[in-house]
Amino acid sequence: MPTANPDAPFLVSHPAHFIALGGGAGLVPKAPGTFGTLLGFPLAWASLQMPGWAAWLSVGAAFLLGVWACERCGRDLGVADHGAMVWDEVVAMWGVLLLVPLSWVSWLAAFALFRFFDIAKPFPIGWLDRKVKGGLGVMLDDALAAAYAVLALRVMQYLLPGRLS
Repeated sequence: MPTANPDAPFLVSHPAHFIALGGGAGLVPKAPGTFGTLLGFPLAWASLQMPGWAAWLSVGAAFLLGVWACERCGRDLGVADHGAMVWDEVVAMWGVLLLVPLSWVSWLAAFALFRFFDIAKPFPIGWLDRKVKGGLGVMLDDALAAAYAVLALRVMQYLLPGRLS
């Protein structure tokens, strides 16, 4: 039975729901995407304790897991890209943080830039969001927003050397 408003029973009714809803972060009534994005921070921190290949293998596996989980959760909710599904933000932020310097200034800038691009959806992010459906579409537009955030941060580092490291 589709529901447009997931709740705690829905969250725990299937592993895909738990994953797609970010373990419950997506149930936050205001700005669930922002709360989901914050979950990327501890995952990135933990990944920095691993060899680089293992960290990226983890992000890649989490992305593929998200394709499946978001596909299933969206189908069960009856809304393909429901705002409560935040695993896409979790994985995207995790990847961004692995590509920027480990400093509070860089991580804060990365957070702000990712949220900006995720919300604003400049071309081709918005186009991808409209054209690519299902779990892959949910995950892919945030991956592109993450790439934009990293690129913008690199430009800022170039223009403001020493300020974002």
